[in-house]
Order: sequence, then structure tokens, then C-alpha cells
Amino acid sequence: MIGQNKKKLTLLALTWPIFIETLLHMLMGNADTLMLSQYSDHSVAAVGVANQTISVVIVMFGFVAAGAAILVAQNLGAKQEKTAGAIAVTSISLNLWFSLLLSLGLLFFSKSILNLMNLPNELMGEATIYMNIVGGFIFVQALIMTVAAILRSYGFTKDTMYVTIGMNILNVIGNYFVIFGPFGFPILGVEGVALATTFSRFLGFLTLLVLLIKRSKGELPILSFIKYQKDHVKSLLAIGIPSAGEQLSYNVSQMAITYFVAQMGTTAITTKVYTQNTIMFIFLFSIAISQGTQILIGHMVGDNQLNKAYKRCLNSLKLAIIISVSAAIVVCFSSDLLLGIFTDNRSIIEKGAILLLLTIILEPGRASNLVVINSLRASGDVKFPVFIGIISMWGISVTFAWYFGLYLGLGLVGIWIAFIADEWLRGFLMLKRWKSKKWTKKAFVKNNESAIS
Repeated sequence: MIGQNKKKLTLLALTWPIFIETLLHMLMGNADTLMLSQYSDHSVAAVGVANQTISVVIVMFGFVAAGAAILVAQNLGAKQEKTAGAIAVTSISLNLWFSLLLSLGLLFFSKSILNLMNLPNELMGEATIYMNIVGGFIFVQALIMTVAAILRSYGFTKDTMYVTIGMNILNVIGNYFVIFGPFGFPILGVEGVALATTFSRFLGFLTLLVLLIKRSKGELPILSFIKYQKDHVKSLLAIGIPSAGEQLSYNVSQMAITYFVAQMGTTAITTKVYTQNTIMFIFLFSIAISQGTQILIGHMVGDNQLNKAYKRCLNSLKLAIIISVSAAIVVCFSSDLLLGIFTDNRSIIEKGAILLLLTIILEPGRASNLVVINSLRASGDVKFPVFIGIISMWGISVTFAWYFGLYLGLGLVGIWIAFIADEWLRGFLMLKRWKSKKWTKKAFVKNNESAIS
């Protein structure tokens, strides 16, 4: 089976399904925002802030999925299929129990968490309802992330794409019924949107699990679900915790910045939500390229093709920068049309257009971070991005956001200046790390057949 998969392991074959899958994941969130915008701008702001908090929790259980993806890819590259299967089952088990605890935390402490965000009183009710439902069942998303990451590492990126298509269709249909109330169906607003999101995710997980069992062809030892091998858990944590630490730091820093934006008023919150939902369609190209590159480099490092891995990262980076900047320019010139899909508020559209212009400057830095950080992770070099990330996100992004956004009174423009400074600094340092080739000694699967020059 692995031999057959290797024929598919090219950047294009891996990336285009990941691109579509990522696009559809973004559409799933944007479907909620777009359809809720026909219901209430306040509902959009409430869900946007609640999702900001939920995204932090998703990162916390994402560390197991990150570790599983890298370890499975490296072991498959080294032709150690049974070890890859055992790691896959162990990662699913670990993430199930951990994410259940986090789900309970969001369910019972949702209002307290939202109070810490300094959320306006008029948004508190709907934000709490959304967090109780989506947050209470967020363990399903943890399982989706883990199983999907494993399937992609095996090379079956199309499987996760098709499942995401199905989840999106179910989510949109559910949203339509609970927001617009056709055929006498009760209009449930935010509560209904939360239920539709949760239901579609649950069915998506069941489908992914069936596909993983089918694709692994007996290489998933069920005993590994309850009986963990110490070295497998240790490797998962050694990769996953630092990997998730970088993303966790990013999301928590975004929560801090959202706290600043909340002090600018509900209009500022809504503008940020609409603009960032639009921007997602720009950097999804970099996301897809970075994830496809991670899978390739994981296999290459496992097979000790280090020179090939080095060149793959740099070529992917060039491609990501060219495509993302081009997309940013197109989106910027279409700002009225795109933001007009969400709202007819001219103030929001005009402010959002300025932010989209600044995004053209932002994207090269973001592309560098996405591609090079994922490449470093795939090689096993996971601590350096966390160290630099924490310093830059808090020392640059959060500090500059407060200084330019609130202290100097530049508002959302000041927030975007902070984003640009952070992404460019980290992107430069990550690229320097990759070119130093220190990552060549970090692999978790040892193979001495070749070396990098």
C-alpha cells in the first residue's frame, strides 16, 4: 500500500485536495458568518468572539494531531508501516480523552471566559449560547483533526477533501433551516447555527474514521488505543507540544488583540471579523502549500533524502509568496464587492478596504511562516519556531497592537501594522533557521543511508 501511495506524493497531487479542503473549512466558518449577517450584525460579532476563544482550545488538542502527522509521515518514509499504524491509533486515543476534558471546561465556564474578553453586554447572551453548544462538543473537532492528519500523512488527501465537502453541505442546509425558517421550521438564530455546525462535524468524524480503517488495510492495531507504548507517547509529545505551543501562543495573542479591538466598539469587532473572513481566502494558498510540503518533507526526512527536502521547502516558499501576494492584490481591488457580501454598512466596508490594502504587505511574511515552520516541524525541529514565535507574537504583535491601535488611536490600521511587523520578523528568522540546516539532525526516525551536503 505504501509503495502505491508514494506515486501520489508530489506537491501538486497532495496540495490541490488540501487547498479545496482548507477552502471548504473556511467556507464552513464563513457560511455561519454570511448567513448570520442576514439575521443580525450583532450575532456575527458574538459568534466571531466566541470562535476566537474556541480556536485557542482547538490548538490545545491540536498538538496530538500535529505530532501524529509528522511521526506517521517519517515512519512511512522509513518503510515502518506497523509503527506508523500504532502511532496513529495511540494519537486518536490520547486526543479523545484530552479533548473531552477541554469540552467540559468550555461548557461549564463559557460565561466566565467571555467576561475576560471584555465582551459588550449586548453580545454576551448569544456568544454564551454558541460557546456552550459548539464548545461543549468540540472534542469531535479534535478527533476530526487527528484522523484527517493521519489520512493526509498516508497520502489520502482526497479522502479528507470529500468529507469536508459533505460537512459543508450539511452545515449550509442546517443553517438555512434554522436562520430563515422555511416550511414553518422554527428560527433558532445563533443556537441553531451552533447545532448545525456540531451535527455536521459529528457525521464528518464518523466518515473519516471509516475511511482510515479502510485505507490502513489492517495496519491499525486496536490494542494501541488502550495500551500505549512509552516511546510513541514520548515522541508525540516531543513534537506536538512545541508545535501546538507556537500556534497556541498565536491564538492567545489574537485573543489579547481582540480584547483591544473590543474597546473600540462593536463596529470595530464586526469589521475585523468580516475582513479576516475575507483574508482567509488569500492565505489558504499558503496553508495548502505548507501542508503538502510538510507531508513531503516528513517522508523525505524519514527516507533520509535531506538535500531533496531542503530544496523542496525553498521552492514551496517561492510558490506560496507569488500566489498569496497575487491573491491579495485581486482581493484588495475587489474589496467593495467582497465585503458587500457580508454587510451594506459603508463604514465597515471602507475600513475593511484599507485593511485589505495593508494585507498585500502582510502576506509575504505570513507565507514564509506557514511554509518554513511546517517544514521545520516535519523535519523534527519543533522548538525553535515556538521560542521565536512567543517572543515575536507578544513582544511585537500584541505590544504594537496596543501602542498603534489604542495608544496612538490608529484603530484597526494600527492592529494591522502590528500583524505585519510580527509576520515579517518571524518569517525572516524561520528562513534563516532553515538555511542553517540545523534541522537535519532533528529527525525522530534514524536512517544513515545518506547525508545532506
